[in-house]
Amino acid sequence: MITAPAYHVPVLLGPTVDGLDLRPGGVYVDATFGGGGHSREILSRLGPEGRLYGFDQDADAAHNAPQGDARFTFVRTNFRYLRNWMRYYGEEQIDGLLADLGVSSHHFDDERRGFSFRFDGPLDMRMNTRSALSAADVVNTYTAGQLEQIFRLYGELRCARRLAASVVSARAARPLATVAQFMEVAAPLLERSKEKKDMAKVFQALRIEVNHELDALTELLQAATSVLRPGGRLVVLTYHSLEDRLVKNFMRAGNVSGRVDTDFYGNRLAPLRPVNSKVIVPDAAEQERNPRSRSAKLRIAEKIDTES
Repeated sequence: MITAPAYHVPVLLGPTVDGLDLRPGGVYVDATFGGGGHSREILSRLGPEGRLYGFDQDADAAHNAPQGDARFTFVRTNFRYLRNWMRYYGEEQIDGLLADLGVSSHHFDDERRGFSFRFDGPLDMRMNTRSALSAADVVNTYTAGQLEQIFRLYGELRCARRLAASVVSARAARPLATVAQFMEVAAPLLERSKEKKDMAKVFQALRIEVNHELDALTELLQAATSVLRPGGRLVVLTYHSLEDRLVKNFMRAGNVSGRVDTDFYGNRLAPLRPVNSKVIVPDAAEQERNPRSRSAKLRIAEKIDTES
């Protein structure tokens, strides 16, 4: 295996790349390039005719792109635009797509980005620093009702209403511009016994809103089914229940609601077939080496050949 740079430790590296069922001359997409760990492993298994496209909207990720490898193309954009960019590069169909969702360890460790409550810094959380909306914009401009909905839907927090009201009250005295200022408001509302766990949910809720993560994921899944060739693989790593539910439903039913449609004869009308009947999770050794992997779930599906 080719070692990835010290930027982000890829989760379930072997099983994830194995799930693509790589063809040496195939065309593949790493929709979440990040530190390039998965991409480098894919390239190590591709032949000279193979092609790999690495998508990432974060400018930092571009510095990790493999140099001098004509088989690789870095695409700096959100993966929700997959279909347009594959058309731009003349790729009518691809043989596999991999997506490692969530936030990389690089983002959590960079105090300037505001993704972690371990550090004080700007309340930012933008994956794409060119985007207009930051977490500070959300907490300082959204209504109490909007904030409550975000904390309840994306953070699954019982204290969503009280937290939203406290944010609105606190920002009237001064804008909440930093992680520390926001935590001063949020921390007193969380149960002390699970304060870190609930604070992580609060930050998750803001991050999902800032980056429109669930909408982007839905668009990626829809685009993937349109560009995958029959027999092509969709491989997705999830880290929380909201995104995992979308992926599970889509792989099973072809839509994020999980509604299974059938034809006149009762045959399921779904573009994908799940490959692993049981979700794949990291073993104890990997969870010990890489704490980020503890909540990871790997799901693999194959595009159905509707012509046969």
